[in-house]
Amino acid sequence: MRTRFAPSPTGPLHLGHAYAAIVAHDMARAEGGEFLLRIEDIDESRARPEWEEAIYEDLTWLGLTWDGPVVRQSGRMPAYAAALDRLWNADLLYPCTCTRRDIAEALGAPQEGSALGPDGPVYPGTCRSKADMPYEPHPGPAHLRLNMARAAHTTEFTETGPAHPGKVTTTREDYIAQIGDIVLARRDMGTSYHLSVVIDDASQGITHVTRGEDLFEATPIHILLQRLLGLPTPTYHHHRLIRDDHGKRLAKRDDARAIKSYRDAGATPRDIRRRIGLA
Repeated sequence: MRTRFAPSPTGPLHLGHAYAAIVAHDMARAEGGEFLLRIEDIDESRARPEWEEAIYEDLTWLGLTWDGPVVRQSGRMPAYAAALDRLWNADLLYPCTCTRRDIAEALGAPQEGSALGPDGPVYPGTCRSKADMPYEPHPGPAHLRLNMARAAHTTEFTETGPAHPGKVTTTREDYIAQIGDIVLARRDMGTSYHLSVVIDDASQGITHVTRGEDLFEATPIHILLQRLLGLPTPTYHHHRLIRDDHGKRLAKRDDARAIKSYRDAGATPRDIRRRIGLA
């Protein structure tokens, strides 16, 4: 078994991150497996070195150890570009110059509809037919979208989390109607979360992906990309989320629940485990 924890260095780790890291760590250790650490820093406009250092400090304080060197996504751009080239050469991508406002206005037309997918409103396909738009190196002046009508197949993966245990199937029709033409490379970064997480999980040999329930709906996207790129499909475990007193999912801006805040107040790693229900 090989699991991973993959935080973004865009703010302090909070109790939700502690839960995710401990679940992945303990699952691997219980099976005599490996626990890897990956820094997802593709959003260079928000990533900060001081937050990356804080990640190492918090995990070490929690008593978590990781195997092998830390992987940083900012150093993996050639791998993402190669995957995009492969999908482009298979005629599965197209450039898109639409802004969020363009999409909102298009979806305001009655004939377009306004279905919501894992990334928000399902894209109405405005740029899909613009064959005269040239392919540009990554990052280029346009987003690169997946042509779902050409790419989609019925897929299946194994889920071991509490909310959706068993085999999870997504049909071709579901991909087209409920997910749509997702962005695989954003013009400001040359990749996307969906593409980079799939490439990196395969590169690191991750056998079990553990992450929050909020990412369950995005998982069919990752399964499809694995199929298109000839990559293995791990087992998935989407765990419960840690919420505040009002039932809202914790965010990085919630400094009051940052791991460092508890540490500074005299809490112990055991206290953190007890607070998140893992003691």
